[in-house]
Amino acid sequence: MMSKQRVVVGMSGGVDSSVAALLLKQQGYDVVGLFMKNWEDDDTDEYCSSRQDLIDAASVADIIDIPLEAVNFSTEYKERVFSQFLAEYKAGRTPNPDVLCNAEIKFKAFLDYALSLGAEHIATGHYAQVREINGVFQLLKGEDGTKDQSYFLYRLNQAQLAGTLFPIGHLYKRDVRKIARDHGLPNSAKKDSTGICFIGERPFREFLNRYLPHEPGEIQTPEGAMVGKHIGLMYYTIGQRQGLGIGGTRDGDGEPWFVVDKNMTQNTLIVVQGHDHPALFRPTLSAADLTWISGQPPHCNWVYAAKIRYRQPDAPCFITHLGGDRCDIEFAQPQWAVTPGQSVVVYESKVCLGGGVIAG
Repeated sequence: MMSKQRVVVGMSGGVDSSVAALLLKQQGYDVVGLFMKNWEDDDTDEYCSSRQDLIDAASVADIIDIPLEAVNFSTEYKERVFSQFLAEYKAGRTPNPDVLCNAEIKFKAFLDYALSLGAEHIATGHYAQVREINGVFQLLKGEDGTKDQSYFLYRLNQAQLAGTLFPIGHLYKRDVRKIARDHGLPNSAKKDSTGICFIGERPFREFLNRYLPHEPGEIQTPEGAMVGKHIGLMYYTIGQRQGLGIGGTRDGDGEPWFVVDKNMTQNTLIVVQGHDHPALFRPTLSAADLTWISGQPPHCNWVYAAKIRYRQPDAPCFITHLGGDRCDIEFAQPQWAVTPGQSVVVYESKVCLGGGVIAG
């Protein structure tokens, strides 16, 4: 009799990874659960749920009868994810730590650790799918369009995809909750986590303030008129409306203000009035730090679709220039609030081709 293939499942204590583990067990795999602890600085406080998450993961592992290990990746996390996160903020950009965490921790540190446990594959509860065509692995969108997480996974390479299973990628969230309920899993109704992986639900300004010095300065219009004071450029992102602390102006029309740019050299925050102000729209962008999942770059002047943020509908576009580690993308419709530091991810129908970090 052939021995069962071993799969190590990253279990976060949430319903998605729990159902992923359950389905693999039902499919006859030798399943081992792995709970990753990635953050240690202040996890005793009210905002960090990691203790409860571990308890939830352990109760699920108990019910579906699989071993659960806890492993601490907080050193790797600090070195590979958090240091880059801070450097980006310091430079005035708005990074996406979930993209980095997937590439550096979940599909690197975790994958290496799982292989050392004799695993053939790792699995996660992401809403995404993998398909192999002629020896090339493709990353596909999850079937549930409202939950699809391929955007966060665009930096995965062939070796990583070859070793990864996404057991719930073909399911809708409501079905995942139903499977959990039907099998008596205690977290079937647990709400999805919304916070950045290491900040959790804690107030963002307070968190950043602990790690980076902040320099207050002026808020100005593009014409140079001062309309207020900011508390430090790193606390603001392009398109931001809340928390600017400026109302309407005497000669203004009462429309809300939006951040449109940051002038790092002069430490000024540039704002415009009205959600549809032309300065907030850009027809093109440049991206750097590119990753193409197949190992081959896409074609220039070919119609693709791209997202410049998670949960955005695909926007038709074409790549006008591709050279070295940079590309230029032109959109059919100008895009609102293009944000340096965020990722632009390119798709051909359901297939995620890869992407890069928006440079400007």
